Amino acid sequence: MANFSRIEVTTTMKETGLVPLFFNSDLDLGKQVLKACYKGGARLMEFTARGDFAHEVFGELTKYAIKELPGMMMGVGSVTDSAAASLYMALGANFIVTPVLREDIAIVCNRRKVLWSAGCGSLTEIAKAEELGCEIVKLFPGEIYGPQFVKAVKGPQPWTSIMPTGGVSPAHENLAAWFNAGVTCVGMGSQLISKEILTNKDFALLEKNVKQLLQTIQTIRNSQ
Repeated sequence: MANFSRIEVTTTMKETGLVPLFFNSDLDLGKQVLKACYKGGARLMEFTARGDFAHEVFGELTKYAIKELPGMMMGVGSVTDSAAASLYMALGANFIVTPVLREDIAIVCNRRKVLWSAGCGSLTEIAKAEELGCEIVKLFPGEIYGPQFVKAVKGPQPWTSIMPTGGVSPAHENLAAWFNAGVTCVGMGSQLISKEILTNKDFALLEKNVKQLLQTIQTIRNSQ
C-alpha cells in the first residue's frame, strides 16, 4: 500500500513542480535512473507502465526506493483500468496517472485515499475529474493544447491544478510559458531522461540535469 498520503503527494508535486516519467524493463537501469533523479532533487517518479511484466519491475523499484531513497514517492502512469490501478496500489504506488478520464479508476483510488491524476483534454473533462476527486489534472497530450489552453482554463476555474505531460522541455522559455500560464507542475519523460543518457548510462549527467531543471522552475516561480 501507499507510504504517503494523497495530501503529501499533492504537496510535493506543488512544491517541486516536477514529475519525471520513466519506463524500462531493466531493473538495474531503473534503479540507477531513480537514484540519479533523487540525488538531483526530484522526490516523485511516475513509472509509465507500458511493457510486459511492468508490475514486477515497479514492485522491485518501489522496494528499492523505500529502502535506499527516503522520501521518494513512487507512482504509476499509463494506467487504463481499475484492475491495473488496484494491482499497482497493492505494490506500493503512491499515485496513479491515467491517459484518460475513467470513473472506475477514480473509485478504487479514492477508496484507498491514493492520489489519481486523470488525463483530460477539455474543460468539461477537467470539471468531471474534479467532481470525482481529482486534485491535479493531467493535461494530455500537452503539446496539442499548449500553455494558452491552461491560461484559458484558469480564467473561469482558478482553483484547478494542472500538470501537462507532453510538449514540456527543460528549456527556460518552454517552462516559463507553462508556469506563467498557471500550471501546478509538469511531467517530463524523454526530454529529461533521454535515450542518450540511458544508452551511455550517464547518470551523473541525469542528476545534473534534474538539479538544473528544478532550479529553473524555482527561478521562474520566484519571478512571478
